[in-house]
Amino acid sequence: VEDLLHERGIDICHETVRHWVDRFGTHFAHKTRRRRSERLIQSSQWQWHLDKVFVKIRCQTNRLWRAVDHEGEVLESFVTKTRDKASVLRFMRKAMKRYSNPKVVVTGKCPSYRAARNMIGSERRQETGRHLNNHAENSHLPFRRRERAMSRFRQMRSLQKFASIHSSVYNHFNHRRNIESRARFKSLRDAALLEWRELIAA
Repeated sequence: VEDLLHERGIDICHETVRHWVDRFGTHFAHKTRRRRSERLIQSSQWQWHLDKVFVKIRCQTNRLWRAVDHEGEVLESFVTKTRDKASVLRFMRKAMKRYSNPKVVVTGKCPSYRAARNMIGSERRQETGRHLNNHAENSHLPFRRRERAMSRFRQMRSLQKFASIHSSVYNHFNHRRNIESRARFKSLRDAALLEWRELIAA
């Protein structure tokens, strides 16, 4: 952002960009997430893919839990120090409060998933199996690229904030070039930019 504005004759510091993200990033992410959830909850294919990825913060291993929908877009991110039943339960309750109860939940074979689903009372809707959770596995790749570029994280709070903001903005502008024609891709990109300008102007 600093370089783009410099090309237009606007000289700012990178710290200014960081303050903008801290102040407005959460607000924009919340609005894009809410608009998307209102559309997707009505889908007949509404299902989640749950998975975790290990993230090191000051040589300590933490878990970043993710809920991904049937289209491969991140719904919720949650950082914990453990991977027990209590952590999964907190994560699932947080996601269900925002997106309601899914029809099917695809998970890995970690026992904590089933224990948490038993407490919620929807264990029959859980599916596990090889390659079924590829949506969640692939959703970790953009986060890993940003993690390397940022030389990792220093605090759990900064990781939580970054993960929630990055996933929402990435979802908004990410379109599958491999399954869309060039004209269709350009129209989707223009629509995303138009909606983004409306969010900023609001």
